[in-house]
Amino acid sequence: MKITIDAMGGDHAPEAIVKGAEEAVSTIENLNITLIGDESKVRQYLSGSNSRIDLMHADEVITADDEPVRAVRSKKNSSLVLMANEVKEGRADACISAGNTGALMSAGLFVVGRIRGIDRPALSPTLPTTDGKGFLLLDVGANVDAKAHNLVQYAIMGSIYTEKVRSIQQPTVGLLNIGSEEGKGNELTKKAFNQLKEAPINFVGNVEARDILSGAADVVVTDGFSGNIALKTIEGTAMTMFSMLKETLMSSIKTKVAASMVKPDLKNLQSKLDYSEYGGAGLFGLASPVIKAHGSSNSRAIFNAIQQAAHMVENDVTETIKTTVESIEQNKGD
Repeated sequence: MKITIDAMGGDHAPEAIVKGAEEAVSTIENLNITLIGDESKVRQYLSGSNSRIDLMHADEVITADDEPVRAVRSKKNSSLVLMANEVKEGRADACISAGNTGALMSAGLFVVGRIRGIDRPALSPTLPTTDGKGFLLLDVGANVDAKAHNLVQYAIMGSIYTEKVRSIQQPTVGLLNIGSEEGKGNELTKKAFNQLKEAPINFVGNVEARDILSGAADVVVTDGFSGNIALKTIEGTAMTMFSMLKETLMSSIKTKVAASMVKPDLKNLQSKLDYSEYGGAGLFGLASPVIKAHGSSNSRAIFNAIQQAAHMVENDVTETIKTTVESIEQNKGD
């Protein structure tokens, strides 16, 4: 199995990328990694020679400020585009980048390509829940607009991933909505609800945003506009709560003493709420696994993203999505 990684993408690149890759090859059997980027900068962080890590030099880097589509088309020798091309040419089974999200989605569409029958790929992170199980949310921004049948495809792809990679049998699927009752929502959610009831998934109906972190469903589907707002709200709330908690605990000698006593528990709580522990966000619907790691990923987050990509390859998630979609379309034709 070979995974290629954009070594120049992310706030802590290339160091975090290199360290995460080294941990991955020392942990995962039969894994080979190609790191793509400025070879002189990447090599200085390698702890030694490793026959399962290869380097590929890239002259260019797509930055966070670059316009995604234009950058993918103009910077052909960038680490991100060369990474995607390795997958397209069959020299790698999957790819990972912590760089420009829009550019990665563009490279996924224009270079790696879509699964036939999938109209729109979905960007899909796994988020924490109070029971530690986590849930998959899709789409969180690959497509701002969506139609009902797109949400059905998201649900199918999410179910397959959750079952094969996260080992949750018969994962429950919920539709993000403004109420749990049938008939709630706008035209999109009403149409999607009816189509999801007929889809080959374990659909449990509408779920409200306030319930998703409590484990209302293993897979929650929505359009990219609503999904991105939900994701950013969860991120912002978590950061704000920890900031307020820290301010309170540092406000007096008494609270500082209390803070020292519960410090290990607070660290465990912070880790539990850190969705990078679940890996990156998968771009589901592409011809090969493409993973978007968080821009602020440390080496541990990169390792988790590599492990996630490896599980997708080992469990043939892409092929299962392809055959499932083909079967559904064939049944429609019959």
